[in-house]
Amino acid sequence: MKFMSFVGNSFGCSASGERLLSAARDGDLQEAKALLEYNPRLARYSNVGVRNSPLHYSAAHGHHEIVSLLIDSRVNINLRNYSGQTALMQACQYGHWEVVQTLILFNANIHRVDCLNGGTALHLAALNGHPRCIRLLLADYIPSIPNFWNIMQKRYKNEKSVADFYKCALREVINRPADGGITALHMAALNRHSETVQLLLDLGASVIEVTIDDGTTFDLMGAGSTPLHYAACGGNAQCCQLLVAKGASLTMENANGWTPLMVAHPWHRNSLEEILTSQPESQQRVLPSPYLCLPLMSVVKIARECGWRSNDVLHVCKYPCVVCLERKCSVSAEGCAHEFCTICALYLCSMSSSTSVSHGPPGSIACPLCRHGIVAFVNLPDTRPIMKAVARNSFSFSSCTFTPADDADQNSLKTPLCKPDSVRISPHGSSFLSLSLGFQRLSEKFRPGLCIGSPDCIPCRVPQGDYCELRSNIDRCSRSLQRSTSQTEGRKWFCSFRSSVETESSC
Repeated sequence: MKFMSFVGNSFGCSASGERLLSAARDGDLQEAKALLEYNPRLARYSNVGVRNSPLHYSAAHGHHEIVSLLIDSRVNINLRNYSGQTALMQACQYGHWEVVQTLILFNANIHRVDCLNGGTALHLAALNGHPRCIRLLLADYIPSIPNFWNIMQKRYKNEKSVADFYKCALREVINRPADGGITALHMAALNRHSETVQLLLDLGASVIEVTIDDGTTFDLMGAGSTPLHYAACGGNAQCCQLLVAKGASLTMENANGWTPLMVAHPWHRNSLEEILTSQPESQQRVLPSPYLCLPLMSVVKIARECGWRSNDVLHVCKYPCVVCLERKCSVSAEGCAHEFCTICALYLCSMSSSTSVSHGPPGSIACPLCRHGIVAFVNLPDTRPIMKAVARNSFSFSSCTFTPADDADQNSLKTPLCKPDSVRISPHGSSFLSLSLGFQRLSEKFRPGLCIGSPDCIPCRVPQGDYCELRSNIDRCSRSLQRSTSQTEGRKWFCSFRSSVETESSC
């Protein structure tokens, strides 16, 4: 009977997980909401093989509402699949900027690299030509100051202002190489994405970065190739002109002894011969990228601190937002002082792709009411930081547990039926595998502080009255575990510890 109950629960959880995967892939919000209300831990389910979770599928297909729903279910936002890709990487790969915006607001890690070529989300966005995704990825590195573009063009010599927005940090992120030394600028130039090339150059991408021969990548042009070599291979004249205007060398040779012009000939890029033959006599004037957005950092910071998913609607709001006429105004534009809700301000920054601003520095966006250039947003006096709700505990050793049909000994080990995401227990890196096999390092990996409910971690499900008893059990078990050299004894400790924790993980 116990075995049949085990099999039944396993099939049930697998079927519900597959239904959630299908709902996330197809954009069925009501189905996903019903399944997560039934079992919130289904958000951590992943299919066999590629290990894609519902968050990966919803991000890859651009269903940002389902992405928000899954994040509310406390799913690991930086969960990786078999290729090492996160949901942010897949959203950038397919250009779903609304999903990227949602993940960035929830502090998704933009520095994760995949297992295929060591590329980040920035590389994937540049590879497929998605400048809106790029500026959202770099929202924390582009300050909302009026002289930003002049500083990046080395026209402003105030060192204090340069230090204020960490110019070196921005360039380090922009020029981070993937395998073979390929940067985001290499990828955008090769694939003929001129708007992406222009945005990367305005943000400090280097035109002198060269590829390397690391023995793992295959480079048709050879090591030592600059972005101009890649642009010559791609064949886009505008990309080549932008790189030349930024100071790219026309005579630099790679490891094969090829200049950019010599790279263009085998690929029959004859239209580039005039551009790649001689340097222009006068320096070309390049306009700033239309995708440069200065107020994005300010409104993202306000949204993270004060929230953006407000339920204030017209009938309870005295002064609604003039754009949506539904939500309460929470931010105002510096300069013209027009007020908007946070969601509309976010969309104004994310969708802006025009330089037609009557009065404003490069990178400012036009106010929809007066066309004044907006450089930054500030929160209104009545907009206060939200109290972060204490999240539900992910301190669970299995997504589902085996409940015997008859009364069994409570010290028996509950059998995990659904494997957790990447066998991960907490966002701090403690894993079920390390607890069950590496008992000699338990005192280092398992921190009792995780069960206290500190602001940056997830609270414990243990009742308040039993906390002192549980903590004494943890300390006693940790001391006995250090003296034990037998894996069997460690297994017995694990069984007794599981019986002390009240979980809600049954299917």
